[in-house]
Amino acid sequence: MPDWVEAGCNEYLKRLPSELNLEIIELPLGQRGKGADINRAIQREGEAMLKAIGEHDHVIALDVLGKPWSTEQLAEKLQHWQLSGDNFSLLVGGPDGLAPECLERANSKWSLSALTLPHPLVRILLVEQIYRAGTINAGHPYHR
Repeated sequence: MPDWVEAGCNEYLKRLPSELNLEIIELPLGQRGKGADINRAIQREGEAMLKAIGEHDHVIALDVLGKPWSTEQLAEKLQHWQLSGDNFSLLVGGPDGLAPECLERANSKWSLSALTLPHPLVRILLVEQIYRAGTINAGHPYHR
């Protein structure tokens, strides 16, 4: 990721309260390029994602066909996630989307936008929105 993405994410990560542990796991993309088998690349990415999540994790797949959530809805979901005591995994697909197995494994599907967003923006957007949702739940004035 570009330095500005790392700096932005790190800023929001350090602001998160200790009870909200967010870990970013970056997995390598499947091989792309001239003559590459895109379906095979998506499959390999999906296999890597499924190996990286816990067997009992609650999985949220980011998918353009998913349901859009407002920041307030995300805050409600975040509060529920924290109270459940479970681990939650957000899956962000490669440039060609998530593998079908990842979508099948997902407990819910979330659409950030109908727009196609580049991965650097998605990463910082997710971290900022999780931070923002946490501030809403804590009654902090950041959201206004």
